[in-house]
Order: sequence, then C-alpha cells, then structure tokens
Amino acid sequence: MTHPGPDPETQMQFLFALRSKGVTDQPVLEAMEAVNRGLFVKGLFADRAYEDMPLPISCGQTISQPSVVGLMTQALQVAPRDTVLEIGTGSGYQAAILARLARRVYTIDRHARLVREARDVFDHLAISNLTSMVGDGSHGMPEQAPFDRIIVTAAAEDPPGPLLAQLKVGGIMVLPVGQSDHVQSLIRVHKTADGLEYDELRSVRFVPLLEGLGKDT
Repeated sequence: MTHPGPDPETQMQFLFALRSKGVTDQPVLEAMEAVNRGLFVKGLFADRAYEDMPLPISCGQTISQPSVVGLMTQALQVAPRDTVLEIGTGSGYQAAILARLARRVYTIDRHARLVREARDVFDHLAISNLTSMVGDGSHGMPEQAPFDRIIVTAAAEDPPGPLLAQLKVGGIMVLPVGQSDHVQSLIRVHKTADGLEYDELRSVRFVPLLEGLGKDT
C-alpha cells in the first residue's frame, strides 16, 4: 500500500480549506496534516482525496469531507490522556486522526469489510493505540467504558442512550442528529454531574445510524 501524499502546494490548499471552514485548533490541524487522506480513498476517487468533499467508499458509505472531520474533531476537545470511542469506522480516516490526539481510540463499525480495509491502513501506518471492531455501534462498547470522548459519524434521531451511559461525567460526545432524509444538526453533548448540556454546532448530512450488522462479509 503506497500513496505518496499531496505535493506541498496541494497540502497548503488542503490546510487553507480547513482553516477557511473554521478548523483553527493547532493540534487538530497538525494531526490532519500528518494523516494522508489519500490512503483512505481508493479507486476512481483517489485523485480527489485532497479536495474538501465527501467521497464514496465501500458498503455504500462515505468518507466525510475533511472540513467536517476537522470541525467534529475540534468540537470533541480531545486531550492527550483521553480514551475515545468512535461509532462508525468507515474508511478509518477519522480514527487515524483521533489516534494522534488521544491516548487510546476504540472504533466500531457494523460492516466487516470496512473494518478489514481500515485495519490494513492502520497497520500500514503502524498505529498502535487504536483498536477496531465489528459490531453494532448503537450499543457502544460497554466492556471498555466509560469513555472521555465519544464521536458518532452517523445520524440518529436522538443521542443513543447506551452511548450517553458510557460517557464519563465531564466527558463530551459529538454527533449528528436528525432525520436521515433531512438536514441534520451536529451537536456536542457535555455530561455534567447535574445532567446533559447540548450545543448545536452546524448543519450537516450523514448516513443514518443503523442497528445490527451489515450484510457484507
């Protein structure tokens, strides 16, 4: 698996696009500069890996546009000692960025093929603090809970109860909510000793969060 990465001009345009969309956190920008998105985009769309746009991947899913990845990561406010749970591995791009910011990352996806393909890239990049699993992400990963941070890359009508239960007090969850066929809102949930606080961040569009496992093998 080889992908040379963007040339300096393309990299500069990539980072400029992130900043122009509101990604200003320096550790997040450095992580996104270090993770080669080209490794996560295959086939016909490989030459568009550094454009700020979502692209199709296997199993009818998408790799989110970099600015949305950056804004979600920034909103998550990951600290170096945090343990993070990602629901929806997809291409693995978001998880690879989180792994540069957190102490430990767990990522889960209902599609076995996506997890296999993402693991190949994780192995190629020699990422040692990232665990990927096949499973129903709507239930979270109770055996590893609680988590400092949870990020969901598929839209639910409401934040799933099992995920809220697996978030530490003082923790943050970032996820899109809303009907899958309408514009959704990206929200940030702070779990406090007194309850849950919600911030609405922006409008987004994600695939729906589905229960059960995918039919792929």
